[in-house]
Amino acid sequence: MNVYLKQLGIGAILAIGLAAAPTLAQHDDHGEHDNDMKSADAAAQVKCPVSGESANMSVSLATDDGPVFFCCTHCMAKFKADPAKYAKGVAAQRKELAKLSKVQVTCPVSHKPIDPDVSIESQGKTVEFCCKGCVGKYKADPEKYAAALANSYTYQTKCPVSGEQIDPAASVTTASGKKIYFCCKHCIKKFEKNPEKYADSLAKQGVMLDAKDLK
Repeated sequence: MNVYLKQLGIGAILAIGLAAAPTLAQHDDHGEHDNDMKSADAAAQVKCPVSGESANMSVSLATDDGPVFFCCTHCMAKFKADPAKYAKGVAAQRKELAKLSKVQVTCPVSHKPIDPDVSIESQGKTVEFCCKGCVGKYKADPEKYAAALANSYTYQTKCPVSGEQIDPAASVTTASGKKIYFCCKHCIKKFEKNPEKYADSLAKQGVMLDAKDLK
């Protein structure tokens, strides 16, 4: 094969590659969209044990077995008055929660934000702490901190601004008391300037903002 034909062959391969690139990019974007839809669908399956409506993942009550999520504070009050009445709904909710990703954000001993570099393996899972001092306390009596550990996670795992995994130390509490997590302080500033812009991103994770939060 002469040099000209070799060059022509290489050019054809490059042309085919460049032509295929947009198609591949489109498939990648479509995959991300599908993942977002799956996340939204999964979050929507978490039902309030009182009303049966989709739960707001930022309206929760800590229990010994972990958080229980509600659609509103009114339903939370009903649950507090008679938890046994809604045991079946709670059991169904926990089955759906088990399908969702979650991130540990607080130390089970101090309740402060965790340091990802301070952790141990306990009962087949990684437990993270705020400092080495809390590790010793936990090891001395794990059962004492079992309830706190069960309530130390958030199901809002992605920053609503960047889409990156959250940093437990980067969070804000909205006017209505919702705790929102971010990947960094820079994203917090963006959110605070225009929270409405990121409402849909949070909704896909089951976190619903209201009028107070959007001011």
